[in-house]
Amino acid sequence: MRNHEITSVHPLLDERGVLAESGYSKRELLTYNRFAIKANPWRIKEWDYYLISNNEFAVALTIADNSYMGLISASLLDFKIPSQLTTSVMTLAPGGKMKLPSSSKIGDAVFRNKRVEAEFYNDGRKRQLNFKMKKFHQTDDLFVEVELFDEPEESMVIATPFKEDKKAFYYNQKINPIRAKGKVLFAGREYLFDPADSFAVLDWGRGVWTYKNTWYWGSASGLIEGVPFGFNIGYGFGDTTAATENMLFYQGKAHKLDDVDFQIPINKENSEEYMKPWTFHSSDGRFEMTFNPIIDRHAYSSVLLISSNQHQVFGRFSGKVLLDDGKEIIVKDLLGFAEKVSNKW
Repeated sequence: MRNHEITSVHPLLDERGVLAESGYSKRELLTYNRFAIKANPWRIKEWDYYLISNNEFAVALTIADNSYMGLISASLLDFKIPSQLTTSVMTLAPGGKMKLPSSSKIGDAVFRNKRVEAEFYNDGRKRQLNFKMKKFHQTDDLFVEVELFDEPEESMVIATPFKEDKKAFYYNQKINPIRAKGKVLFAGREYLFDPADSFAVLDWGRGVWTYKNTWYWGSASGLIEGVPFGFNIGYGFGDTTAATENMLFYQGKAHKLDDVDFQIPINKENSEEYMKPWTFHSSDGRFEMTFNPIIDRHAYSSVLLISSNQHQVFGRFSGKVLLDDGKEIIVKDLLGFAEKVSNKW
């Protein structure tokens, strides 16, 4: 196992704008400062992404400042039908003007224009998400009001360099499971999140990316025999020689995993079949899972030199995991997602 744990507080970047230390931590220790970046400012990408879900439905909300392009996005998923709707509003060249917080611990991310109001408030004790979008789908508006609390003590934090560019980096935190309560209103229907069975994951990212990337990411949150449980798995993004982002979460504590391999079914034409069962295997034998898809939230776009091909597949995980102390956790039909995303941007 080759994972380096970061244990001290210090700046994320050195005076050259290069990652001062690569690896993972269980809390946000490294301090991010947009003004310490020495790379091309148009390559800076900052985002806050929340997914709130239970066994029947989910909503995903994003505020992203990608320097040359801002993105405000919402997805509503119904696992019973099943169905999904996604609408995004883009802005031209925010270049940091969206003023996303430099820490995930505290700070507000707010964006408003004539069509959308996105407010992610964080006072350090709880998170309040308010989101309104006019004509989210056809003539129907979307309204979201969700409170997040009981944030776990430990989470997945990773500082990853890129071999192609020393001034490129990926600083990312995934927090789950977080308790959620609130509601979504859309097309005359009310979706209620009960904290007894509703959880959220925060994907908080800051960095400078290289132009072309393909990554895999999976996450799930829920209860195992009444105990909050979740995981974060993924690879393909940056140079992960120092550490992987694979981690289990149980009773608020993080348990580090080594490599986890995503096995997506391939058909006779050598194309991936995202809606057939996937399997996952870890190099340390501590994460063995099958995944039965429900919805493929597929999106493809290509404009000039920018393109994105995303398959975020929601479904149910079943299998077993081993905690750091060897305790075996049996997972059965835990709702989550696994994705493969290829971007040029």
